[in-house]
Amino acid sequence: MTTYKEIKGTDITVVSSDPSNPVTGEVWYNTTTQKLKAYQQVLGNAWSTGGNMNTARNGIRGTGTQTAALGFGGNDGSLTGKTEAYDGSSWTELNDLNTARSSLGGAGTQTAALGFGGADPSHVAITESWNGTNWTEVNNLNTARPKLAGVGTSNTSALAFGGESPTRALTETWNGSNWTETGDLNVGRDGLAGAGTSATAVAFGGNPTGASTEEWNSSADVTKTISTS
Repeated sequence: MTTYKEIKGTDITVVSSDPSNPVTGEVWYNTTTQKLKAYQQVLGNAWSTGGNMNTARNGIRGTGTQTAALGFGGNDGSLTGKTEAYDGSSWTELNDLNTARSSLGGAGTQTAALGFGGADPSHVAITESWNGTNWTEVNNLNTARPKLAGVGTSNTSALAFGGESPTRALTETWNGSNWTETGDLNVGRDGLAGAGTSATAVAFGGNPTGASTEEWNSSADVTKTISTS
């Protein structure tokens, strides 16, 4: 049987951390993660496989970027508070949420995040702030609910909207210390998604409105429906 060395003229490189600038076709063994890895260039618009999470689950919430993401909470057969960080290739388990729950809202970055609401399994208003190492419980949402959406750039500025309890139109803003109720969505719904910041955001999808989309403008404290179906 032909070996890698016979094909490439060299053994597989053994390293303790992934190379910072690998070339296409490069193969190495990472002794820290105990994984054999290779670099493949992907051209065009496409999804490529990254490293699996340590714990499979649904009802999880995530924040961050492609190479610095944070995943927390969810249900892996039971409610969990597990938190994992993604570095662009692999996930590392970090300290858990203080309250295990699923279908919560989230905002922020990998090192400054906010997790709020959810179900444990009853509807909760619990809010926790993440500093890159630990979760700390802070002041609750005004209204407990799961299946809500959240946006924001840090753990000091966030927007929470929608949810189930029953289907909600409620919107709340976070200033780093407290939640304040503000202008409702025009269409109450749960299981929706959001994007943007606490000042300018968009809410879309969800139950029961399908493709309904609304824009948020905090300076005017209003929402605007721009499409429905």
